[in-house]
Amino acid sequence: MPHLTSAPTGTASTGLGLGFGIPGYAHPLVAPVEWGELTRPGTPLHWVVLNVAGGPGTRPDPHCLEAAGRLHNAGVRLLGHLDAAHGARAFGELLSDAHRYLEWYRVGGFLLDRCPTERAALPEVRRTATTLRALHDDAHIVFGHRTHPYPGYAENADQLVTFSGSWSDYRWSQVAEWTADYPPERFCHFVHGVPRGHLDEALRIARWQGASTIYFTDRTDRGGRADPWETMPGYWDEIVSRIGTGVSE
Repeated sequence: MPHLTSAPTGTASTGLGLGFGIPGYAHPLVAPVEWGELTRPGTPLHWVVLNVAGGPGTRPDPHCLEAAGRLHNAGVRLLGHLDAAHGARAFGELLSDAHRYLEWYRVGGFLLDRCPTERAALPEVRRTATTLRALHDDAHIVFGHRTHPYPGYAENADQLVTFSGSWSDYRWSQVAEWTADYPPERFCHFVHGVPRGHLDEALRIARWQGASTIYFTDRTDRGGRADPWETMPGYWDEIVSRIGTGVSE
């Protein structure tokens, strides 16, 4: 059976319903409001990714330490951002980053971003995931493929990011047939450029395609010149209310 872990207590979701995975807000010094909102009671959070400087950085960051402490106190699962660079990062580099995240920020798992998708790369990714689990008894592992990978990857992570992209692509996207063998808790969708008027449609697509961890925002990448995940959407209160009250169901 696929490895599953339980979510922590507090404001974090049980993982059984629709909730947010935060791909990585800007540095807490730059985005204090965003980080502050994450500890609001009742926010349906599955986890939050901490990306200090393309990884954990070279030394503990006091602002990130403070933000991480608030999330821990609120019972929110914090994941460290590890950039797999589509398989180009060395195993030792990823492991070194993971150790720093654990030592400095006490993360509860990792997002292996830009994770390879092809069958040939699976053994090395499996090795990485197995080692990461050995570092933390209850590590929550998310593979950030951003598209549907070879099905075997699902056996080696708690969740897979099977879509990350624009609303114009998402509304016409198709789900891989093999995903029907797994429950919605195993899949994540990150969509930018979602207009407020299309929130209901976006939520329906996530439900139809079987993804229970989402992040929808009206921010855009502006032709690749901006990170749409660094700030919260303009309709944050609205989408929190819809998901928190089960309106989206």
